[in-house]
Formats: sequence, C-alpha cells, structure tokens
Amino acid sequence: MADNEQKAIQLMAEAEKKLTSSKGIFSSLFGGTSKVEEAVECYQRAANLFKMAKKWGAAGNAFCQAASLHGKAGSRHDAATNYVDAANCYKKSNPNEVVDCLLKAIEIYTDMGRFTMAAKHHQSIAEMYESESVDLERAVHHYEQAADYFRGEESNSSANKCLLKVAQYAAQLENYDKAIQIYEQVASSSLESSLLKYSAKEYFFRAALCHLCVDVLNAQHAIERYQEQYPAFQDSREYKLIKTLIEHLEEQNLEGYTEAVKEYDSISRLDSWYTTILLRIKKQVNDNPDLR
Repeated sequence: MADNEQKAIQLMAEAEKKLTSSKGIFSSLFGGTSKVEEAVECYQRAANLFKMAKKWGAAGNAFCQAASLHGKAGSRHDAATNYVDAANCYKKSNPNEVVDCLLKAIEIYTDMGRFTMAAKHHQSIAEMYESESVDLERAVHHYEQAADYFRGEESNSSANKCLLKVAQYAAQLENYDKAIQIYEQVASSSLESSLLKYSAKEYFFRAALCHLCVDVLNAQHAIERYQEQYPAFQDSREYKLIKTLIEHLEEQNLEGYTEAVKEYDSISRLDSWYTTILLRIKKQVNDNPDLR
C-alpha cells in the first residue's frame, strides 16, 4: 500500500515538472502539447495508484488535475469522465467535493448535448442530498433538473421516477400543490400504458391525501375526477379509505378516522410518508375544530 502511495506521489511530482517545462518558450515550439499529454497520463496513473492505496482524497485531487488539463486542451469528454472519476473517489472521503466535481461534469455534458449523462449525474447529486446530508430542498432541485433532461431525451420512465421523488419531498416540505400536480401528471401518463396502468391507483391516492392536507372539499372533487379518469380506482381500497376519511373529517370524528387508518394499515402497510401525511391531516382537525 505504502509503495503504491510513494509511486503516486512521484508521478504527481513528475506531472508538475512536465507542466513547468511545457511552459518554456522553446518547449512551446518543440512539443509543448505532448508534455501536457504526458502530464495528464502521470496524473491519471497517480490517481489509480492512490486508489489502490485507499488514499481517496489524493486520488480525487489527481483526477481533478487531469480533468482540468483535459478541459484546457479541449478534450471535453475526457475532462468530464475524469471529474466523474474524482467524484467517485471523493464519495469515500469528502462529500462536498463530490457535488463540485459532478456539477463540472454536468456543465460539460450539457454543453456537448449529452443530456442523459447530465440527468444521471443530477440524479446522483439528488440521492446524496437525500441520504447523506439530508437537504430535501436541494434534492428536489436536482431531481427536477434530472427529470427535465430525461424528458427532453424521451426517457419518460426515468423522468417519472425523478418526478415522483420531487412529489414525495414536496409533500414532506408542505408544498402540496406541487406534489398534487406531479402525482396527477404521472398518474395520467401511467394510464396511457397497459403495463403501468395499475400504478396510477397509488399516485391518485397520494394526490388525494395531499388534497386532504389542504381542503376536504377539494379532495372530494379530486377523487370524483380520478374515478372518471380511471374507473377501476373506485373499486380500490385506496379510494374507499379516502371516502371514509372524508366522512370522518366532515363529522370531526377523530376516533373513526384513526380506526379507518389502522384497519387499512393492517392489510396494506403504510410507510413513513403516508403516516406523516395522515397524521398532519388529523392534526389539522385538532388544531382547527371548525374546519370543514
């Protein structure tokens, strides 16, 4: 391990030397570019040796140096690839650097018209904000960017996956209108496919719950619209639960509300998103007893 690290450090020094000598007046006349190419190769070899020695930060730095030189030399694809390599190393040592590197790669890919690649990296950034640093607003922003690029490339199923994440977190952040709009949009597009048709039920259910967070009457109108769009929705347990919840909310019968949720949960487990939203709806009645 130490041996690999030593070799890598030597290669970094060699790369620096080649760059310094490539800047002289004679070298610019006699093979300055080849010196830069040799320096890039040294940085890349050093990066891989640092990886073998598990010196992730140093490996990331070496890949960044290579990426920067590729960028200056106009090898955009190679520059983007090295920024992604650097990001993968930083994942193990410095999460803040990961985002910087991926954003640099995204900038190059969008400039080259490689929007699917840009979308995938926006998705990676979103996943980091979702799980590691838990910044839902930033996660939403990058999922939206990814969805835009995927949609532009006609990758609709990837776009919808990202949009559903946006809706999930928008609802958690109490931006219900945005969540409703996305759930309804994805439900409608699911209905156009015989394979995805069945999943529309879940998206209509989620949209209806978001409506309930805002207004009971709106939720009533919404589920009437949903069953017109998708008649099978009316026979679902989800539809029946929403109808029951609306009745209990109108009567301000919180015990009935709780029982209905428990009964549903005993057959179909409700995950933490559903639990959070259902508790918020119930809390609104507690906070505003005259809410109708």
